[in-house]
Amino acid sequence: MPQPSLGILTLYLNDKKQLEERQIYQKMIVEGQKLGLDIFVFTPMDVHKNKDMIWALIYNPSTKKWSRKWQKFPQLIFDRCRIQKSKRFEQLKVFRARYRDKLFLNRPLRDKWTIHQTLSQKSKFRPFLPQTKLFLNINNVLEMLQEHQVVYVKPINGTGGRGILRIEKLSPNQYRIQGRKPSRQIIPERKVSLVQLKSYLLHWRGDKRFLVQQGIQIKLPNGRVHDYRMLVQKNGNGKWQVTGCAGRMGPERSVTSNLHGGGKAIPMDTLLKEWKFSELKREQIRTTAEQLSLEIAAYLEDTYEALCELALDLGIDRQGRIYLIEVNPKPARQVFLQSGDTEAYQQAIRRPLEYALWVYKQNNTASS
Repeated sequence: MPQPSLGILTLYLNDKKQLEERQIYQKMIVEGQKLGLDIFVFTPMDVHKNKDMIWALIYNPSTKKWSRKWQKFPQLIFDRCRIQKSKRFEQLKVFRARYRDKLFLNRPLRDKWTIHQTLSQKSKFRPFLPQTKLFLNINNVLEMLQEHQVVYVKPINGTGGRGILRIEKLSPNQYRIQGRKPSRQIIPERKVSLVQLKSYLLHWRGDKRFLVQQGIQIKLPNGRVHDYRMLVQKNGNGKWQVTGCAGRMGPERSVTSNLHGGGKAIPMDTLLKEWKFSELKREQIRTTAEQLSLEIAAYLEDTYEALCELALDLGIDRQGRIYLIEVNPKPARQVFLQSGDTEAYQQAIRRPLEYALWVYKQNNTASS
């Protein structure tokens, strides 16, 4: 019997056809062989226009080399495509629409605002959600600053800490702003008047869609911001399971902690100790965070479509209160490797493949 096939759907980073997660795909292909799963990588650009054939990227673990080969469409597709401002992303949208009947492990999740609204409908999630509004006009930001000393303005579809602005109210006519440009370049801290702030925000927003969100006090005693990346994945029995959680601490002068922006991965417990929590308190926080993450993943899948993994970015303040900052449907795995949690890193690679086999068997059983 031929092995079931899994196609990892991704996007090239540029016209040179570079792949962002090539090493992760290599590891998945190696693990797939052990599990009896034939894995290849492809992008919408690699699909034949008239035939259900793919000019696939194949990795050979023996020679440690990549090659190309025409392949039939895989029985399962693992969508790893992240949002880009490019013609490649436009091709992806066409691909998703054309091949919607194919068996996907995961479907695209909605934007940050829609996710926030969806979770707000569930009373048990509301205590964990920072106050959030759409940035439709300047008053949306100023009203939020009446209620909170610090607010964040962030893109509705941004990833990796790009394009985030932190605003702190110092007095009725003085504000401190700092952030990161869409290129992730740090915007140095500066003080502005109310008039200057209004002008800056209008220029910042332009014609793009942004959120304004309550700022959470997550600066450590050393002055650096931190948060936590909780990864939940479907396992080989089709159930949601916590794979791991790692802390992230941002570099100096940064308003974000993302690794791509110079952040550092640190074990969760190590970072929680910075708040001087007792061992019992740290355990309670971790248990609550894990249960919250599993419930959110299950709820979002029930509300929308198929999901197989989610990363939840959590803020934890010095009182131990947990906030859901945002949900990421296409999580990286490096945070676990960098924090020293090699077991979580290996599970993060292996679990989607075990889940793929479970989906394949369930689908075959249902059709036979």
